[in-house]
Amino acid sequence: MEFSELMQAADRYIENNWSAVVDDIASLVEIESVEDLAAAEPGKPFGPGPAAALDEVLKIASGMGFETTNVDGYMGFADLPGETDTQIGLIGHMDVVPAGPGWNFQPFDVSLKDGYLVGRGVLDDKGPCVVALHAMKLLADQGVKLPYTIRFLFGTNEETGMNDVPYYRERYADPAFLFTPDAEFPVCYGEKGGFDATVVSAPIEGGEFLQFEGGSATNAVAGQAFCVVNRIVDNLPEAPGITVTYEEGKTRIDAKGKSAHASTPELGQSAIGLLADYVLANGIGTLKEQEFLRFVQKVVDFPDGSGVGIATADEYFGPLTLNGGTIKLEDGRFTQTLDSRWPTSTTPEEITAAITAITDPMGASFENTLLMVPFLVKPDTAPIQALLSAYNEVTGESREPFTIGGGTYAREFTSGASFGPEMPWLEYPEWAGGMHGPDETISNEQLQLAFKIYAAALLKLEQSQL
Repeated sequence: MEFSELMQAADRYIENNWSAVVDDIASLVEIESVEDLAAAEPGKPFGPGPAAALDEVLKIASGMGFETTNVDGYMGFADLPGETDTQIGLIGHMDVVPAGPGWNFQPFDVSLKDGYLVGRGVLDDKGPCVVALHAMKLLADQGVKLPYTIRFLFGTNEETGMNDVPYYRERYADPAFLFTPDAEFPVCYGEKGGFDATVVSAPIEGGEFLQFEGGSATNAVAGQAFCVVNRIVDNLPEAPGITVTYEEGKTRIDAKGKSAHASTPELGQSAIGLLADYVLANGIGTLKEQEFLRFVQKVVDFPDGSGVGIATADEYFGPLTLNGGTIKLEDGRFTQTLDSRWPTSTTPEEITAAITAITDPMGASFENTLLMVPFLVKPDTAPIQALLSAYNEVTGESREPFTIGGGTYAREFTSGASFGPEMPWLEYPEWAGGMHGPDETISNEQLQLAFKIYAAALLKLEQSQL
């Protein structure tokens, strides 16, 4: 099949079926598929929400005529058989981060506004998954000769550790190449290393804070934070993003920042940082509380890691990033989470040594909770070039492949890439939010373009030497 013929078919498909595409996205967004390990059981290893979303997407795929398999609730897949068992893979995820505060729309409904879809997962990753699945359906409808089988994998644990992947890989062979619609266009051929940690303060006795809490996910810049001080703190000054209220002999301080993905913390403004800066500037807290909050400042106020001495960069991935996504005061201890995306110019051991040199003297504990090494596929390989040419031919652009700081499913397999649908150069309305933040938004126009790009990519991969 010629490229031009496929694009004409794609335009007809959009015209005749786009409302069904949006309905499929809505049916998934309505499921609050946040990890809940406390409610896990056989067949639902990450809780009922992710399991329900997996069931729903397999139902959608089955309705398209694909043979589907549920891999014990860890993953599922839909197959489009080719002439050989060699597989081209697609992989997306049905789990989402918690809604968090600050929404102006219902997070678990798809709202339509001015040509945009709003809801948790419309961008990360339910919307792109549905669009890519319909692109697979478009190819099936054309009766094209397929040298390779296409397998669409649906994961349920991407946001909190990718613990679904090992279960699948123990039972099935990797595709020869796969891509995930869970990043940016034109095509990403490498991903920084991932290093998550939890720092817990020494016990604090007689502290002034009754509550201190912020953020909803380790891998997102905190958009909201607050604390409650066990006294009236008079004459507090005004400050951007800060609101002070008084109630029953206590002082509540709320901070409002700007959420962003942990791979690009410089694009956000940490509410945890605003709050820590404010209480320290005004002398609130005991010496022990202030000591820990000064460490928090070094984390959240310096997204390049320079505050804790881990700033570095390399030729492939650029600078290291550091995000302090959540903080909570519980049982007399502060718990601060860290998320660093690191290039090849450092090591996990160096990161640990630099941070513990600060936390150990405070009596704080440090635990590395996630470790992923950098992932790189050479950009001149045939599959990467197939994806790149698909993007450039559909759009008429001449963009180049790149690397990212985010961690996607691509790095968990032998050979893969992340491939759209984000286009960070596009301007969105002021009210629109991004992934992991409130009012998560993507436009119908962008999803339709992604549909055509994914269809072209599948055709070009089928025509490539894998």
